Amino acid sequence: MIRSRLDLELEHLFKMKKIIFVIFFFLYSINLYSETNIAYIDINFILKNSLAGKSLKNHINKLENRYLSEYKKIEENLVIKEKNLMSQKNIIDSKEFELKLKNLGSEIKTYRDDRKKSNDEMNKVKIDSTKKVLNLINPIIAKYVEKNSISIVLPTPTSP
Repeated sequence: MIRSRLDLELEHLFKMKKIIFVIFFFLYSINLYSETNIAYIDINFILKNSLAGKSLKNHINKLENRYLSEYKKIEENLVIKEKNLMSQKNIIDSKEFELKLKNLGSEIKTYRDDRKKSNDEMNKVKIDSTKKVLNLINPIIAKYVEKNSISIVLPTPTSP
């Protein structure tokens, strides 16, 4: 079939409408994105410099120092026990030595388990406390975002 000139012109007109629609849509979407206000927030900076963040850091440091001093004393005590046991190695009976060595190994294992448990508890305290501080700061950030008509808030990219 031979297409008439009118059909060709209609087809051409239809393609032009599509192109105009795509261009209009593209320009409209660019206009929408140009009105979007994007802000970056540095949570680490806020946690380090806010009063709540500083208070949290001081509290965690005190807990860590207390745990470290307690475990340092226990560790020093275990080292002294080990030295005493080694100095008695040739003096006491081999069965008694083995028994004392086994007891010392048990104490060392208990020490390591307790220390690991304390570290896990400290990490949990850090995470929970940080969540609480962020929950306290969140309304302040929300109010700032609303006041300044910010559309999107993104965390600052961390540098390697």
